[in-house]
Amino acid sequence: MLLCVDVGNTQTALALYPPEGPAVWDARLRTEPRATGDEIALLVRGLLGARVGDVSAVAALSTVPALMRELRGMVTRHFAGLDHLLVEPGVRTGVPLLVDNPKEVGADRVVQALAAFERHGGPCVVVTFGTSTTVDGVSARGEFLGGAIAAGVAVSAEALAVRAAALRPVELVVPRSVLGRNTVESMQAGLVLGAAAQVDGLVARVGREITVRDPDGRAPVAVVASGGLAPVVVDECATITDHVPDLTLLGLRTVHRRWQERRDDRAAKRAARSAGP
Repeated sequence: MLLCVDVGNTQTALALYPPEGPAVWDARLRTEPRATGDEIALLVRGLLGARVGDVSAVAALSTVPALMRELRGMVTRHFAGLDHLLVEPGVRTGVPLLVDNPKEVGADRVVQALAAFERHGGPCVVVTFGTSTTVDGVSARGEFLGGAIAAGVAVSAEALAVRAAALRPVELVVPRSVLGRNTVESMQAGLVLGAAAQVDGLVARVGREITVRDPDGRAPVAVVASGGLAPVVVDECATITDHVPDLTLLGLRTVHRRWQERRDDRAAKRAARSAGP
């Protein structure tokens, strides 16, 4: 089975996928930016438990640059002998990046675009609720067109509590009304409902921009949401049509499958040449 690992800024998501069908196991843990490869492996193997023997290949990415080297060491040392693929700049994903500097685009955004396009076709919009909130556009041909990045809901809540002396941290839930009757509800209205309104506005703008770039294509019909904080906001967004919690992991799975197919194809061609006429 394929073990997919998504090391995000706040949380690390893992899932174990059979050749076909949904994940048979998944887990989340807090991302520690100073963790070593051995520590990451200890946590991953501990969470897998008896299922560690089911792992036959690993696909991983990290949005934390400091952990990329440790992640590579973890895979090569603790899952030695298994097929492994780390998605980073230079790795072929099959997603054309129509941006000024493709190396600046986070691997998570690339594989999310791939997974959304494979699931719904294009054009589509991908919304991710994490440490940051991103709203990305994908063309009718599966091209990554760029997107918008805003502070995530939790980051905004923390900043508000730190910078405003009279305010304190609050639970991120939907309040009874947008007209908060106390300070806590007022903050929840601004943070949660404000985030939903922000996303709806950005999705509408991204949709119009996609239409301008590709006037012959159909208007975006799929707006796919993912990310650890999506359950907090997604039901309040009028524009979101699909919530896929493991979108990044599914994208990793697709990239690994394509990489494996290219590798097998090259091996078959080499074998054919060796066999001669």
